[in-house]
Amino acid sequence: MTEPRVLERLDRIESHLAIQQLAVRYAMAVDRRDIDEWLGMFVEDIDCGRRGKGREALRGFIEPAVRDFYRTVHTITGHAIDRIDGDVAEGRVYCRAEHEFGDQWIVQAICYFDTYERRDGVWYFARRVEDFFYTCDVLERPQDADFARWPGPTPKHAPPMMLPRFPTWKSFWGDADVSAITRRPAAP
Repeated sequence: MTEPRVLERLDRIESHLAIQQLAVRYAMAVDRRDIDEWLGMFVEDIDCGRRGKGREALRGFIEPAVRDFYRTVHTITGHAIDRIDGDVAEGRVYCRAEHEFGDQWIVQAICYFDTYERRDGVWYFARRVEDFFYTCDVLERPQDADFARWPGPTPKHAPPMMLPRFPTWKSFWGDADVSAITRRPAAP
């Protein structure tokens, strides 16, 4: 007879792998413009805020957004699953995204803050919040773009809030004078 603890550990390992694949499949679906596959990675009743609920509400946001760029490349550079508790999990995904917009090649260093849910044995995104370290054209330094250059019809991003999200960032730098090492310190 298999011990329940072994089955719990096996479930945790399988869940971890499935959640990691979800992030990779997400990036690949966006780059292939496979909107239906992309939508299928979210819970059916995904809350899209003011846009409504459900996958079709999500389609109304993502489909026009990916039409702003001809080519994109999303590279998953790291994935930390912080918590798996039964059928709910939380994690963070680092990603470098590249977007062709006319003569510009826009690059972003992104962190997604994710909540995952398992329904009928399948893991989905239940919530995905994107924040970024910087956005700029590949030919410019992020500092020169105030870390937030975003082209075209999509509204320009607000300055990134990524670094201040981390409590350790704030406590590490505190009231330090960083003018010798950066000309654009992060907002507190």
